[in-house]
Amino acid sequence: MRTFNPLVLLVLLVAQSASTQAADLSGAWTDDADACAKVFTKKNNKLAFTGDADLHAGGLIVQGRQITGTFQKCTVKSFRDDGSNLKVIAACSDGVAVSDVAFDVKITGENTITLSSKEPVPVEMLYVRCPM
Repeated sequence: MRTFNPLVLLVLLVAQSASTQAADLSGAWTDDADACAKVFTKKNNKLAFTGDADLHAGGLIVQGRQITGTFQKCTVKSFRDDGSNLKVIAACSDGVAVSDVAFDVKITGENTITLSSKEPVPVEMLYVRCPM
């Protein structure tokens, strides 16, 4: 079971694309490149999760300032580029409660990023963009 919510991580991606126009971070992202087809699909030309996406790998869909995971939705509230990382604060809802979450994102390649959080426990995860 995950202690670090991947949806909140994608909030960082959205903020990064607003900060540096060179990086377009919209799309489908997962922590397991081999699971892209099991996690994401397209419905009416829009990205969506498969019915059993949460059984396969972590995944996030970034569209503008909105980040969607299988269990949460987040909206970027603020971001700050500190040179090597982007610091992001997002409002995230699981359908019951809304809370602010802080994360860092580092673009490590054209289609790879590393997302990290210091709270509630230090976590760092690599994400890859799925070709959709």
